[in-house]
Amino acid sequence: MQRSIPYFDADMVERSTPMPALIAALRKAFAERRHVAPARLAADMSESSTLLVMPAWRGAASLGVKVVEIDREASPAVRATYMLIDRRTGAPKAVFDGAALTRRRTAAASVLAAGYLARPESRRLLLLGTGALNAPLIEAYTSAFPIEAIQIWGRDPAKAEAAAGAARALGYPAVATEKIVPALARADIVSAATLSAAPLIAGDTLAPGTHVDLIGAFRPDMSEADGRAFARARVFVDTMHGALEEAGDLLQAIAGGHLTSGDIQGDLATLCASSNPGRDGDETAITLFKSVGTAIEDLAAAELALAGTKAR
Repeated sequence: MQRSIPYFDADMVERSTPMPALIAALRKAFAERRHVAPARLAADMSESSTLLVMPAWRGAASLGVKVVEIDREASPAVRATYMLIDRRTGAPKAVFDGAALTRRRTAAASVLAAGYLARPESRRLLLLGTGALNAPLIEAYTSAFPIEAIQIWGRDPAKAEAAAGAARALGYPAVATEKIVPALARADIVSAATLSAAPLIAGDTLAPGTHVDLIGAFRPDMSEADGRAFARARVFVDTMHGALEEAGDLLQAIAGGHLTSGDIQGDLATLCASSNPGRDGDETAITLFKSVGTAIEDLAAAELALAGTKAR
């Protein structure tokens, strides 16, 4: 008799991964260090598209694999499928809309880091980028910080206004902005989720106390912040291996002599295990979190989603 494998579409993924619970699940995964994620396979399929294969496992219990296509000329730009597997039997437990899972866990990881690196009273959020991560980032940041004002910038002002309008329709205090520099001056947290090939954030324009969250630039030829931003900041990454292999703006800053790999102060594992204090109460420090994504986050999110469904 053939067993039916549960499939989580995008709506089901969203409903089964509420942000506070998802952030907590990621914190537990990084703190316990039971999850293993080898280097992901990355291959260019064309001038605009990249294939990623991302495995991870947790002890002898679970194995997960995500297959991702990122195409800068397609809409949506990220398309993915995730399979959660029982390691004891080798049988699939569930299949997920991988793009939705990626959006949720990426936003949650950024806010997990911000909990250690941003000022707790941060009220003003600046989002660079109007893509699919825009809404999950708003949801995640407002779940953890007392956000009172959200500015949204995009290369296309019409898309920025549309994203702000969609956020306002959900009750968030969002407005579009056409200029990055004055928006930076008003931001406590700036989160960039773009496919930019050139820096959007000039380090010399950052105000003391700002937290910078860099999500894009997952290839060495991409960049969201210049070298001065890294030079002025306390720099943290999601994983050391991933960041030093793939984080375009970080690698460019190192190549430009703005910092060395030894200047990176920690990763999510050290923050979540309390072996690094993060901001440590310094109100004037500029902090910077650079992520490229890790399969640890995918596996923790998929397990949370499946467990929540079973509980209901």
